[in-house]
Amino acid sequence: MGMAAGVYGPGRFAAKARVRLDADGTAVVEAAASDMGPGTYTSQTQVAADALGLTMRTVTFRLGDSLYPPTPPHGGSMTLASVGSAVLDGCNQVRRQAIKLAVEDRESPLYGVNAGDVVVRNGRLHVKGTPSRGETYRSLLARHDRSHLEALGSYNGPPSPERHAYNATFAEVAVDARLGLVRVRRMLGVYDAGRIVSPKLADSQAIGGIVGGIGTALLEHTVTDHRDGRIVNANLADYLVPVNADVPDVRAIYLDGEDREANALGVKGLGEVVMVGVAPAIANAVFNATGRRIRELPITAEAFL
Repeated sequence: MGMAAGVYGPGRFAAKARVRLDADGTAVVEAAASDMGPGTYTSQTQVAADALGLTMRTVTFRLGDSLYPPTPPHGGSMTLASVGSAVLDGCNQVRRQAIKLAVEDRESPLYGVNAGDVVVRNGRLHVKGTPSRGETYRSLLARHDRSHLEALGSYNGPPSPERHAYNATFAEVAVDARLGLVRVRRMLGVYDAGRIVSPKLADSQAIGGIVGGIGTALLEHTVTDHRDGRIVNANLADYLVPVNADVPDVRAIYLDGEDREANALGVKGLGEVVMVGVAPAIANAVFNATGRRIRELPITAEAFL
C-alpha cells in the first residue's frame, strides 16, 4: 500500500462571456473558449442555467470562435474557474436586469417587491417562499416589447494569494517477485477541488487523470537516440500507454470544498491535481512491497535488479 499528498496551483486568467436572454425564454451564451474533452459545453451550460433559473435544454453555450468574447487558452485547470466565472457574472447581470424590470413595472405581479426577495426557477420569476406570485421571463419581455436582455460578463483574474487544489491519493500494488512487474490493484483519490459543478464530468476527469498517472508511473517513456537526437519509440506500438488490463478499480471522492475566496463560482480546478499524487503513491506502494526506493519514472522491471 502507498499514498501521497499533492497540491496544484491552477492557472487563472481574465475572461469574458456574452449572455443573451431572448423573448422566448431561452438563452445564448458565447465565449471564445474551447473544449478538448473535459465537458466545457456541458459545465458552462450548467453554470448559465443555474444562474438564470432556466433548464439546460433552454440554454445554448457557444464556443470556439475568435469573434466571441476573449478567454484564456484551454488547459491548466483554468477553464471552468476563468470562463465559468465570466459566464456567471454575465448571467447574474441579465437576471438582475429582468428582476429590475419586473419590480418597477406596475403591471407585474412583482411590482414593489424588494429585488433581493425575487428568485427565478424554470424561467419564472417569483417571490421567495411565494411561488404563486410571479411571472415568466417570456411574459415580462413581451409586455415591455423587448426582444432580448444582454450583458457582457467578465472575470478579472485570481485573488492574491491564489487558492490551490489538493489531493490525497492511495494505491495498492502487487510486484511479481520473479519478473519484477508492477500491477496496480486499486486506487483511490480524495480531492479538495472546490465546488464540483458536474459530478459525472468530475469522475471522468478523475478517472482519466488516474489512468494518465499510471502511465507516468509504470509505462510511458520516451527513448532518445543520443547519436542523432531521434526519438526511437515515436509511435503507439513502442510508446506504451495504459490499456484496460492496466487499469484497476478506481474511485474518486470530492470534499465539500466550495471556495468563494477562489472565485465567485467557488471552483478550483480538477484536471491536473488528480495526476499529481498518482505516481508517488504507486512508488510508495512499490517501496512498501519491495523495500526498493525508486526515484525515476517509469518504474520498470530492471529497476528491481
